[in-house]
Amino acid sequence: MDLLTDREVRVLGALIEKEITTPDYYPLSLNALVNACNQKSNRFPVMALDEAGVHEVLDALNKKGLAGPTSTADSRVTKYSHRAQEVFNFGRRETALLCELMLRGPQTLGELRQHAERMHRYDDLAAVELTLQRLMEWQPPLVKKLPRVPGTKEPRYAQLLAGEKAEWTAPPADALPAAPAPASDDRIPHLEGQITDLQRQIAELHRQFEEFKRQFE
Repeated sequence: MDLLTDREVRVLGALIEKEITTPDYYPLSLNALVNACNQKSNRFPVMALDEAGVHEVLDALNKKGLAGPTSTADSRVTKYSHRAQEVFNFGRRETALLCELMLRGPQTLGELRQHAERMHRYDDLAAVELTLQRLMEWQPPLVKKLPRVPGTKEPRYAQLLAGEKAEWTAPPADALPAAPAPASDDRIPHLEGQITDLQRQIAELHRQFEEFKRQFE
């Protein structure tokens, strides 16, 4: 299979995710798919795709046999679905992990188990690792175990549908040294800054919730 672009990975991943997590609203309209691709939660990096761009990606995925329009008797608008199951013939456990790697980038075993739980529950980390091993043994491999970078405790895993990325070998942000604690005389401004950040986060969560609801309107 030819390598996908990052945008193709995002669109395909969003279709797979929504089929599993919100089956009553799947297949997706173009508008719902755009919203799914641009979610602020469960996405890294966050993208800002428009309808024209997503439609272009869908055309490319259709030519590759991975996604395309589907007919539904009760819908007046064109809806889209993926065909990953036909191409890869995966079970839910493989599909869930690959989908999480497509939507959130490289992750550790623990992160994958936690994030993928909404699509499939794994008994333990060994079950996650065994499933990843099957994806790494696929021909050509669909997943790669990345070298552990300095300052991190656990290796991460990455999907290879779009090829390897140079940034995978860079330390993740949470591995960088923590900023020094503010001096005692700066404590009040520091706390005020934290409060402002919390208020901003609450506002963002509210916005994300409203965005989620709009997907099903």
